[in-house]
Amino acid sequence: MSGPVGVLAMSYGTAAGPEDVERYYTDIRGGRPPSPEALAELLARYEAIGNRFPLTEITLAQARGLEEELARAEPGGFRVYVGMKHSPPFIRDAVARMRADGILRAVGLVLAPHYSRLSVGTYVERVRAALAESPGGPQFTFVESWYGHPPFVEFLASRVAEALARLPEEARGRSVVVFTAHSLPARILDEGDPYPRQLEETAALVSARLGLAHVRTAWQSAGRTPEPWLGPDLGEVIEEAAAQGYRGVVVCPCGFVADHLEVLYDLDIEAAGVARAAGLAFVRTESPNAHPAFVRALAGVVLAHLGRIPAEARP
Repeated sequence: MSGPVGVLAMSYGTAAGPEDVERYYTDIRGGRPPSPEALAELLARYEAIGNRFPLTEITLAQARGLEEELARAEPGGFRVYVGMKHSPPFIRDAVARMRADGILRAVGLVLAPHYSRLSVGTYVERVRAALAESPGGPQFTFVESWYGHPPFVEFLASRVAEALARLPEEARGRSVVVFTAHSLPARILDEGDPYPRQLEETAALVSARLGLAHVRTAWQSAGRTPEPWLGPDLGEVIEEAAAQGYRGVVVCPCGFVADHLEVLYDLDIEAAGVARAAGLAFVRTESPNAHPAFVRALAGVVLAHLGRIPAEARP
């Protein structure tokens, strides 16, 4: 196929501001408006982080950086587009733009490193639905996961090392590193979903690079539904660490690649509060956002998927 390869970088989406939260929440709920109480609680969480809604801006910056990195590898070989699940620019609109631009071959890249049918799988479904709405391509392949891509693991290791250095000196030798991702309904365990195993493997790969002795994995930001969600919850792991005599905790939210509510509130406010109450020093690794080393890692993920980099650099 001639012409550049399209890369569709996909992210969850976010409200544009406080006035857009109800629309956003309704979209997440499949068109069902939230109760006034649930909406008020979500608005209060955004207010607690200064009514910041940075995810779209960060995702667009990641996409620009990714296009620049891919251009260095193959000038004129790629065009990068952004599609969001729950806010503009929506995935269906991005697919339509790719078609209008004459893109014939495309790679779908979800900006989340671990695969689950209930997470990455739903983005793939939306792309396929958009393609079914109107014939004519592009022809897509999808990166299912990239949790073990060596440059990404190296990037996480550098973030963890930097975070450990920010712990108070008296806590560094008695600290635990906790790797987290967004919780999902526990029924995925019965379905053989690889999501929990992939989080464990990310933790193991980073730990091996740094020689970490005290490591845990945990789940965060569980939904408020009647069914059980994956555990243990991060708050429980923090309290358990305190009971075991640890003095500090470093949280690496390796399932997230940008600052948003699940990081800025669920970790920086909620989890930090649990640690403070338990008497633990608390540090979070900085989010990848559009850091050049992270963007280079994403470019490597795309090139590896297409078979255009050496095998030893592939995940």
